Amino acid sequence: MRLPLSSLLIVGLWGCAATRSPAVSEPSAAHAPAPLPFIENDYARALAEAKARGLPLFVDTWAPWCHTCRSMKAYVFTDAALAKHAGRFVWLEVDTDQPRNADFLEKYPVESWPTFFILDPREEKALVRFAGSATVSQLEKLFEDGERAYRGEGQGPEALLARGDALYGEGKSAEAADILSQALAEAPADWSRRSRALESLLVAQYGAKRHEACARTALAELPKVPPSASWANAAGLGLLCGLRVPAETPGAKELLAALEEKGRQALSPDITMPADDRSGVYELLVEARKQSGDEPGAKALAGQWLTFLDAEAARAPTPEARTVFDSHRMLAALVLGEPMRAVPALEQSEKDLPGDYNPPARLANLYRQLGRLDDALAASTRALEKVQGGRRLRVLSERADIQLARGERDAAIRTLEEAIAYAKSLSSAQASPAAVERLEKKLAELKKA
Repeated sequence: MRLPLSSLLIVGLWGCAATRSPAVSEPSAAHAPAPLPFIENDYARALAEAKARGLPLFVDTWAPWCHTCRSMKAYVFTDAALAKHAGRFVWLEVDTDQPRNADFLEKYPVESWPTFFILDPREEKALVRFAGSATVSQLEKLFEDGERAYRGEGQGPEALLARGDALYGEGKSAEAADILSQALAEAPADWSRRSRALESLLVAQYGAKRHEACARTALAELPKVPPSASWANAAGLGLLCGLRVPAETPGAKELLAALEEKGRQALSPDITMPADDRSGVYELLVEARKQSGDEPGAKALAGQWLTFLDAEAARAPTPEARTVFDSHRMLAALVLGEPMRAVPALEQSEKDLPGDYNPPARLANLYRQLGRLDDALAASTRALEKVQGGRRLRVLSERADIQLARGERDAAIRTLEEAIAYAKSLSSAQASPAAVERLEKKLAELKKA
């Protein structure tokens, strides 16, 4: 899915959130032995190399808690088909949890994970900013567009696409949406970049909070795009936007129903797409049923979703690849009201990946909901031994909830105070003012109570 979805719609769970936040051990987290020679967490080195070699810089900004990021690492960036592209860019990966990457994030803010940048090292300017997952073929189109923008080539719709990419890379979502709309309007019906331009337009419209326009664009443009992973991405993005349209908007109910139908079509086995993306469509459809007040329908879909996830996890080639599905297995189990169904998988992940903070952090959440408060507190402690950066704030906030459930109000107050102090030690790119404000509000309410 081009935009990370978990926690955008259902608050407090552990997916790729649209809020700012070594968790996994370095060998399992890195791209190596992938076919692309990524430099890890060293923007200065990568920038210098790109300048010296006269190449654009490709940047993968990711986070250990982001299931889509981990899916890209496990299933896409390991694909041998990418080896032939190794010389086209200098490659950099940036773990946004790492405090040492604060300067990069101040310069190139990230609002959804993963985000891929193609940068011009001569001006340190973003030529392309692409949010979310991509298949190998989608990456190859992205490489071509980035190189074209770097060389200043292209005309007609290609030039408009490059301009829209650059504006979105600069964080100008509304302007990017206008230019990308123009590109689609002027392009011939068989334009080879139509799918990517549509995805980029929908992301820009979402970023500009033009949710109704985004939803209606998806419905209007999807018939012009052949069935593919890009079609499914666009359908999911349209549904995401449709869920954001206020219920009192004229035609909102009918709009959402039409987009739900597109989402169901995206689940067709005839469309080849990454399992993580298919899971993202399930998540949106579940949320659409919940928003419509159809709890039985939401639970029925969640059951299908969890069955799908269990099957994908069972065939994952490595423990690291299997953990891609952990957060969504947890989410589906919670929608079903059966949190215990996700516990064995997370316990196995913690055993297999002892350096990863995510399994114990998620277990702490599940144990709390199961009333296993001693286990929840112990799991939280294990997560805190590993987590850093913005995600540590989430773990501390969850820990305070566990302590409150145990009747330990003073301990919960101290935990929130620790979280606020830690947040203020981070840059605003890793601990946003809004995140600090939420912690302070939670602390004030607890003290008042």
